[in-house]
Amino acid sequence: MSPDQILTLVVAALATAGVILRPFRIAEVWFATAGAALLVALGLLSPRAALTAVLKGTDVYLFLAGMMMLAALALREGLFDHLAARAAGAANGSSTRLFLGLYLTGTLVTAFLSNDATAVVLTPAVCVTARHARVDPLPHLFGCAFIANAASFVLPISNPANLVVFGAAMPPLGTWLADLLLPAVAAIVVTYFVLRRAFAADLAAARPHVPEVPPLSRTGQLAAGGIVLAAVALVAASAVGADLGGPTLLCGLAALVGVTLVGGTSPLPLLRQVSWGVLPLVAGLFVLVEGAFRTGLFVPLTGALAHWGTTVPRLAAALAGAGFGTVSNLMNNLPAGLVAATALHQAEAPRRMVEAVAMGIDLGPNLSVTGSLATILWLIVLRREGIEVRAGQFLRIGAVAMPLALGAALMLLLV
Repeated sequence: MSPDQILTLVVAALATAGVILRPFRIAEVWFATAGAALLVALGLLSPRAALTAVLKGTDVYLFLAGMMMLAALALREGLFDHLAARAAGAANGSSTRLFLGLYLTGTLVTAFLSNDATAVVLTPAVCVTARHARVDPLPHLFGCAFIANAASFVLPISNPANLVVFGAAMPPLGTWLADLLLPAVAAIVVTYFVLRRAFAADLAAARPHVPEVPPLSRTGQLAAGGIVLAAVALVAASAVGADLGGPTLLCGLAALVGVTLVGGTSPLPLLRQVSWGVLPLVAGLFVLVEGAFRTGLFVPLTGALAHWGTTVPRLAAALAGAGFGTVSNLMNNLPAGLVAATALHQAEAPRRMVEAVAMGIDLGPNLSVTGSLATILWLIVLRREGIEVRAGQFLRIGAVAMPLALGAALMLLLV
């Protein structure tokens, strides 16, 4: 390997580690963008190649922008307070019922709006719910994080990484459901019981308060309508194979304009509340992956997938799914998905192997806080709420939940 290749990998690794570990409490975006800029400044990646890498993420940026606007609207207009009080009331003093209700809500949000929406939209709602119910938010917030990944392959739209991994080879919705729905259900159920066991003592000690449900304003109803409209638009776009970012952004803008006109308020304060730094963070990750891929480090991977995919396809698919699931925790699943997509395409891998890898990319990140963009977004939301989650605390649960759930899903896919 040449000095330039080694230097590229070092820069990419250090930048990714900065995003994950956030030393000196420096915002994640600075590590990703600085690493990307350094690759260009040192001549390790041409400006044209860097720009091409950034443009690859256009659909993801539009999707995240739309979702973040919808989340900010829902929070400001009291939608989360209204739904939180209803959730706490439905639990009727039972912490396990509250946990199950929020977990099922997370399943639906992930399936129909994506795992990033669960992180961006549902996490603040869960924080509000915990405050209304006067219970420790951590069990419910962990449920939010884990279901964001566990339910990521219920539908093609459930995780933007699915679009990256499959690309133009995305199977029809009927084929997707026939192959992946049962494994997805297994992953969701296994993850639920692992979390219930991990937080059994906390849930047993809690007695949720039943609060009064605040009325939902007209603007709150518009914010809710925007989220429902986004879900419908995403399912429709997925059914016809269209990009998801544009429809999501349009729904967010439509809700923002509607709330602004009805409420008579300026949209600028709300737009300032949106964590726009997430967008350059993701763009920086795309550039870092492009630099790492151009080193040729992944050429042997392509050859191995092509060889073993034809000689022992089921075993190769299982190992590829488990392998990429593990690697996602070292380099984040968005970069890992980009690597996997390129390698699978060049290897002309069979559909079952691509599906197994998608499972690994989606579900593998439940091992650690380093694994997925959704988990990083979840951490950003928690930090904004003044809640810190230790990496070791997440890993202790993930080390049980991820292997069991991924193993069950792969077994059902490949038997």
